[in-house]
Amino acid sequence: MKKLVAIGKTVEAAVRSGLNQLGVEEDRVEVSILEHPSRGLFGLIGSKDAKVELSVKPDGIEEAMAFLRELTGAMDLQVAVERSEEAEQTTINLTGGELGILIGRRGQTLDSLQYLTNIVANRHSDKHLRVVLDAENFRERRKQTLEALSERMASRVIRSKREVVLEPMSSQERKIIHSRLQSNPYVKTYSQGDEPNRSIVIAPK
Repeated sequence: MKKLVAIGKTVEAAVRSGLNQLGVEEDRVEVSILEHPSRGLFGLIGSKDAKVELSVKPDGIEEAMAFLRELTGAMDLQVAVERSEEAEQTTINLTGGELGILIGRRGQTLDSLQYLTNIVANRHSDKHLRVVLDAENFRERRKQTLEALSERMASRVIRSKREVVLEPMSSQERKIIHSRLQSNPYVKTYSQGDEPNRSIVIAPK
């Protein structure tokens, strides 16, 4: 936890000084008063300023981003780490060269990194955080690929009247398939198998 001792004529002034030096808002710190101000003899001799200690509260997302910077740095990858806030989640996006090693086959490495990133974020937060880790917009590109796949397989099922079992996918990817085909009047979808080999079945209604 980052700490800073600040001094001011009043406690409030000392806190403001500390916040300015840290570059954070007051809700991001815990304040401990080390010394109250005193006027001294005749209001002049021996007067003391207020002294406070500001402790910056951990920010789960910032800690997660620091974890990713340290990890990619250890791998000698030049990667920029950025965040964007949404209603129910925070997306951390990685940009740079040679990101294929971080994405892995069909995003499996990225999913594993996302799992670790969520552990780090929630370890440093007093409320639950949901973090989505992306790399060069891979998530959106993968979503489009899966939606196109689901439409092709649904058409095959409709023609053949036989169910199709897709390759094992993560729960996040299975959700994309389910969502895409839920309004299709001719097919239904369900999952079978155990993690991490759980698959989607597309079957005729």
